[in-house]
Amino acid sequence: MVFSSLEFLFLFLPIFFASYFLVGKNFKNLIFVLFSIFFYAWGEFSYSLIMIFSIIFNYSYSFIISKYQSKLVLLLGVFINLSILVYFKYFELLFSGFFNLFDINFNKAIHLPIGISFFTFQAVSYLIDIYRKEVKLQKNFINLALYISMFPQLIAGPIVRYKDIEKSLNSRSISIDKFNDGLFRFIIGLSKKVLIANQLGAFSDIVFGSDLNSLGFSEAWLGIICFHLQIYFDFSGYSDMAIGLGKCLGYDYPENFNYPYKSKSIKEFWRRWHISLSSWFRDYLYIPLGGNRLSTFRTYLNLFIVFILCGLWHGASWNFLIWGLIHGFFLCFERVFNFSLKSKLISFLYLNLIVIFSWVFFSLVTFSDSILYISKMFSIKSFYGDIPLIVPYLNLSFLLFIFFSYLISFGTVNRVFDLIKSRTFVKYAYSLILFILSICSIASSAYNPFIYFRF
Repeated sequence: MVFSSLEFLFLFLPIFFASYFLVGKNFKNLIFVLFSIFFYAWGEFSYSLIMIFSIIFNYSYSFIISKYQSKLVLLLGVFINLSILVYFKYFELLFSGFFNLFDINFNKAIHLPIGISFFTFQAVSYLIDIYRKEVKLQKNFINLALYISMFPQLIAGPIVRYKDIEKSLNSRSISIDKFNDGLFRFIIGLSKKVLIANQLGAFSDIVFGSDLNSLGFSEAWLGIICFHLQIYFDFSGYSDMAIGLGKCLGYDYPENFNYPYKSKSIKEFWRRWHISLSSWFRDYLYIPLGGNRLSTFRTYLNLFIVFILCGLWHGASWNFLIWGLIHGFFLCFERVFNFSLKSKLISFLYLNLIVIFSWVFFSLVTFSDSILYISKMFSIKSFYGDIPLIVPYLNLSFLLFIFFSYLISFGTVNRVFDLIKSRTFVKYAYSLILFILSICSIASSAYNPFIYFRF
């Protein structure tokens, strides 16, 4: 079940809200847990047992860590959590060479449970924070189950740390104003996903799914630029919806995006893009490895380790590894040369071109396809390709749509949104219009993917 579906909007969500707000205070967390498990089981019924196992194991194991305060005990708990993730996500990548070496035919396809990377990282951070004594041991099983399973951010983030919502699990304030703000945030995210990301994704999917040899210069660039914008609106839209739902229920989830495409460097980009993931790697990997406190060589090595693992976190393929290495390389490059650009235009081109080229490896499955695609981006032998389906998109209205999408992703229209937020009637009218347009789009189209669900 996805947020941008009629089942969620008109069936699951109304029933959940009615149940949640009608029961007494002592039963709200239990209702939240039950609906969260149902939400996950809707699309992953058999694999919901993995999430339930994660809840039971981490609840029990946190008592052991709290009692013994042993690094070895902590590492064992982290290992068990990550071993489950590694099996489902990386088994084929790790052992394909072994099977080929001994001429073993391994045809078993291992299905990746939705959201396993997100709830595993949340569980690991909880165990580490218990060991560091940064949070108190949660003795209430339902509360910990809710932390790991809460459906607004369960399957695509943001990655919520236990200390972010520790107090809210026991006591939280819910007001009409806060609920309305959360609902407005949810509708903004829904419209970003449905009205912008889906439209851009329909074009990029045509390009990436076509015969790449027949691509022309214009289609190659438009295809990757559309993906560049689609993945932002897709993921930030989901994060907006998750944060909005959390606010409706009295929880303050961390922000996950802060207009990353307006960054002036790769370093700044990672302070604005998928903030919950980059800060997780910083606090639980980069700093423990030594961060920038050791030698210059170790600092660069630590950065590369972080971004190699960040790339592999997104998927078990060499393309994701290369995507991570590209970002790691430019982070080191900027540190070595104390990189800084004063020109807004040059900094815009620098940041966006690097990110766009890295998305080629992120969006295509194989390395050879990625190299071929990049070659088409630099080939001006054929401005238009041989794909008739693409031609209708190459018009002024579509180009204006892309330009408008860039304005939103850079926050240029943010002042308009601030004005809307400060005018109650306008805010409600604006929300209603966006919601109706989003529903019409959902009802009239079967195209409704979420890119980050596969991670």
